[in-house]
Amino acid sequence: MMSMNVCTYEPDSPHMIEMLPRVVNLVVYYMALHYYQPMFTLIGGGFKKLEQASREMGSVLPKGVHWIRDSAVKFDPDNKRVHTGSGDQISYEYMVIAMGVALNFHLVPGLVEALEKDPMVCSNYSPKYVSKTSKAIHAFKEGNAIFTFPNTPVKCAGAPQKIAYLTDWHFRREGKRERAVVMYNTSLPVIFGVKKYAASLMDVVKEKGIQLNVRRNLVEVRSDKKEAVFENLDNPSEKITYQYEMLHATPPMSTPEVLRTCEKLVDQGGFLDINRNTLQHKKYPNIFGVGDCTNLPTAKTVAAISEQLRVLKKNLFLQMEGKALKPLYDGYSSCPLLVGFDKCILAEFDFDGEPLETFPFNQGKPMRFPFHLKRDFMPHLYWLALLTGYWDGPGRYRKLMHLGMGR
Repeated sequence: MMSMNVCTYEPDSPHMIEMLPRVVNLVVYYMALHYYQPMFTLIGGGFKKLEQASREMGSVLPKGVHWIRDSAVKFDPDNKRVHTGSGDQISYEYMVIAMGVALNFHLVPGLVEALEKDPMVCSNYSPKYVSKTSKAIHAFKEGNAIFTFPNTPVKCAGAPQKIAYLTDWHFRREGKRERAVVMYNTSLPVIFGVKKYAASLMDVVKEKGIQLNVRRNLVEVRSDKKEAVFENLDNPSEKITYQYEMLHATPPMSTPEVLRTCEKLVDQGGFLDINRNTLQHKKYPNIFGVGDCTNLPTAKTVAAISEQLRVLKKNLFLQMEGKALKPLYDGYSSCPLLVGFDKCILAEFDFDGEPLETFPFNQGKPMRFPFHLKRDFMPHLYWLALLTGYWDGPGRYRKLMHLGMGR
């Protein structure tokens, strides 16, 4: 049996895990482009172009890695094999699964048709539709501008509301805010899962006059009538229909079918079942997971993956050496919440929803500095440092910024 690590990816994942020298020599991935999807909010907001968010996949793979341009279609963890779409079987000794999540636009009746035919229906979550968002914002005349958050786990849970704030900014700049109802309909019972930042975001919502509707889940789009139908999750039999002039839809998400249907690897929700502190699979010690496809109880962001990579490197090597793994991951994740053209709340937190802030100032306050971090610095950090293995999260810098105090 060939000694190797197999890393699997799917096209809707915004992340590519760092390649581990001397361990990884095969990558199974079939898409030609690699996207930096955290930029999609800025593309939809009109501040970046789609071509700025992508690179050729071959150009971001490390030297010495063999790229198998194929898709994984079946996992066989008992026999340590991965089956590919072309019919090959790849054997492994260790495997890292980083498949991201699938975008299930098709699960909302009428949504795909609306995205294809209605110029005022858009979504920042797909490279196919993200460029429609800015066009819809500028074409808007009057009526409801509706933004949705689905009743599933999602990657970058702040993105559905960030584009609402940027749209509000554009409407004010173009003198049509008074003719618009900016509406944020979320399946969640709160605007954000971390109390400190939720309080700040509620102030933003009130200041901007955004209509917040909680426990509302998009279940149908009738583009011929310009109607969006929502269910009340506290009373599922109740359906609420809104007319829209503009609709930004965040699709339901799940793990890719090949992972979701492998019951030996996933939990009841279909996510890779790993130890939340070591990143090791709970049943198969030679399998590790990172990123959006896992059941780690934290926000699914590239910032979370940066910290997970640090833990993965250490624990994968420890496992290979037959040593005890270290429970190093504390759930760190981050979400730069753009609340306007030049203001941002830099949310950073752990498994328990406690702030885990890098800088020695109150990051719950909208400020200009985090906005420039998001727009101007983080894309370079991703391409030049995260993908090349030089960035494994802000932990060490956090200690430095806080003079060694705290975590």
